[in-house]
Amino acid sequence: MAIRTIAIIAHVDHGKTTLVDELLKQSGTIQSNADTPLIMDNNDQERERWITIYAKNTAIVYKNETINIIDTPGHADFWSEVERVMRMVDTVLLVVDAYEWPMPQTKFVLKKAIERGLKPIVVINKIDKPTARPDRVIDQIFDLFFQLGASNEQADFPIIYTSAKNGYALTDIDSFDPHNPPSSIIPLLDEIIRIVPPAPNYDDKPTKIQIVNLEYDEYVGRLGIGRIYEGTISPWQQVWVINNEGIKRKAKISKVYTTRGLQRIETPQASSGDIVTIAGINDIFVGETITGDENAEPMPAITIDEPTLTMEFVVNDSPFAWRVGKKVTSRNIEERLRKECETNVWLRVDFTKGQRYPVSGRGELHLSVLIESMRREGFELQVSAPQVIIKIEDGRTMEPIEHVVLLVADELSGWVIDTLSQRKWLLKTMKSLNGITTIEMDVPTRGLLWFRGIFILMTKGEGIMYSSFSHFEPHKGEIPARQNGSLISMETGTAMRYSIRKLQERWTIFVEPGEEIYEWQIVWESSKPGDMTINLTKNKQLTNIRTQGHDEAMRLEPIRKLTLEDALGYIWSDEYVEITPVAIRIRKIHLTESDRAKFKKWLT
Repeated sequence: MAIRTIAIIAHVDHGKTTLVDELLKQSGTIQSNADTPLIMDNNDQERERWITIYAKNTAIVYKNETINIIDTPGHADFWSEVERVMRMVDTVLLVVDAYEWPMPQTKFVLKKAIERGLKPIVVINKIDKPTARPDRVIDQIFDLFFQLGASNEQADFPIIYTSAKNGYALTDIDSFDPHNPPSSIIPLLDEIIRIVPPAPNYDDKPTKIQIVNLEYDEYVGRLGIGRIYEGTISPWQQVWVINNEGIKRKAKISKVYTTRGLQRIETPQASSGDIVTIAGINDIFVGETITGDENAEPMPAITIDEPTLTMEFVVNDSPFAWRVGKKVTSRNIEERLRKECETNVWLRVDFTKGQRYPVSGRGELHLSVLIESMRREGFELQVSAPQVIIKIEDGRTMEPIEHVVLLVADELSGWVIDTLSQRKWLLKTMKSLNGITTIEMDVPTRGLLWFRGIFILMTKGEGIMYSSFSHFEPHKGEIPARQNGSLISMETGTAMRYSIRKLQERWTIFVEPGEEIYEWQIVWESSKPGDMTINLTKNKQLTNIRTQGHDEAMRLEPIRKLTLEDALGYIWSDEYVEITPVAIRIRKIHLTESDRAKFKKWLT
C-alpha cells in the first residue's frame, strides 16, 4: 500500500481544520456527523478559542492508498511545532482564504516548506463567499513564492478551489457556479494522489526514525511521534537512540501505534513511510534518532526555538486563597510544571527558586494556554506580569521584534500609527481597501505587552491584530509603560451596586455587584496615571424615599469581565493575576502597608 504524508498549513481561521474534517468524513474514514464540527480540534481550549493549538496527525485510506494528514497550528506561538512537522511530510497544502491575502503566519510556514524543498499545493478556500477574489489572491501567492526564494518548479504550484464549510472542491474555477456548486471534496484527494509521489519503500534497510513530537499516556508513559524513513518497527524491538550530540543509548520498544481517522491503533509492525507513535523509551526527546544500526549517523538536528516571555508562578496567598482549589500547594504546582515539561518542548521552568517558579514560553498565548489548563484541573496560583527575555550577543543587548499586522477601520488608522509610534515601531506597508486599512510593521515585543487590551477597546472589538516573532535587534530604548493606573479596593466585603453606579461614569469596571472583593484587589482601571483606593462596599442609606427597590432599579453600564489574556496584558510589575477554578482576579503583590513601604524603599 502506497503511503503519502502531507501537512496542512494556513493562517488562523483560513479553514484548514474544517478541511480536514471534510476529508475524513467524505472518504468514509469516520462517520459523518454534522453536529460535531472541528473534529481534529479535540481539546476544549481549541474548540473555545477556535484555533488549533497542537499538531495532530490522522490517516485516510483512499483507493487502497494511505494519506497521512497532519493538521498544524496556525498561531505564531506554536510555529516551532509546525517547523518540526515539516521534517515528516512529502508536501504541504497551503490553505488561503479566497478574500484575504497571505498573512504573516502563512508566510512563515510557507518559507519553511520552501526551504525544505517541498512543492506546495495551493488550496484557495471559501470560494463561496460573496467577497471571494481568487484570481487576485493567487497573484499575491505567486509574488510571495518568489519573495521567499522559491524555485521556478515550486512557484509553478497546482491550485485547488474549495469550500471546506460546504464540503466541495474543484480544479477549475471557471466552471464554478455558486448557484449550482459541486457536492464533493473528493477531487482534492484525487489531486493529492495524482501530484504527491508516494514514499519510497525502504523496508529492507535498518530502522531509522526521527522523533518530532511528544505525548504522554497515563498507562504507557512518554510517547514519541515520528516518521519511519527506513526499515520497519515492531514491539519489543531492540533499538539505538542517538541524541543531537551523537551520544547513543540502548532501548526497547514496548508498543507501536499507527493512526486511522481519530483512532490510535496498536500494530504488530509499521513500515517505511508510516507516521508512528512509539512507547517504551521514557527519556525520548524531540530530534532524537531511533535506529536499528549501532553505527548509523543521527539525522540532522531539530532546533527548538528559545522562549521570548517569562513570568513567575507562585502559590496563591490572597485573602480568598484555597477556598475552591483542590491543588494549591507549591508541591502541586511543581509536579504539574515538571509534567508539562515532559511534552511541552518550548517551555522552560526554573525549579531552583524555592516556591517561585519562573516559567518561560514562546508568547502570551503559549503561557495562557498552560495557565488555563491548570485552572480547569483545579489549581489555584498567582502569576506575575509577563516580561520580555533580553539576551546579550557580542556585548550588545538584544530584544525580540515582532511582525505585526493590524486591520482597522480607515478612521482609526491614524490613532494606531500614533500609538505605536511611541512604541518604537517600524512601518513596513499600509494600504486601504473597502474602508479597512491594513498596516504591517515591526514592533519590539515590549511594545505589545499592554497594547492588545487598548487595541480591543479602541476598535470596540472590531479590529484584527496578528503578531509573530520575527528576529532579535539591538535594544530600542525606553518604551512608555501602561498609562492608566489602578483603582484598588480599600475594604474587604461585597461590591455594592450603589458604589459601582456612582463611579462607573469615570472608570472602567472589572467587578460585578454582589461580587466578593478584598482589600488591595484591583477592581477598576483608572483613567489617569497612578493608583487610587476606593470603597466599593459602601451602600446607600435606605429612607422612606430612597428604597432598596429603587436601588435595584439603577441601571449599570455593561461590566467588562476580564479574561485571562486581558488580565495578563493589563498587570504591571507590582501586580499579580490570581487564578482559581472559578475566578480570575487582579491584585497588588503587597497587601499590607508595611510590605508596600518596604517595596517602595527597595525600588528607590
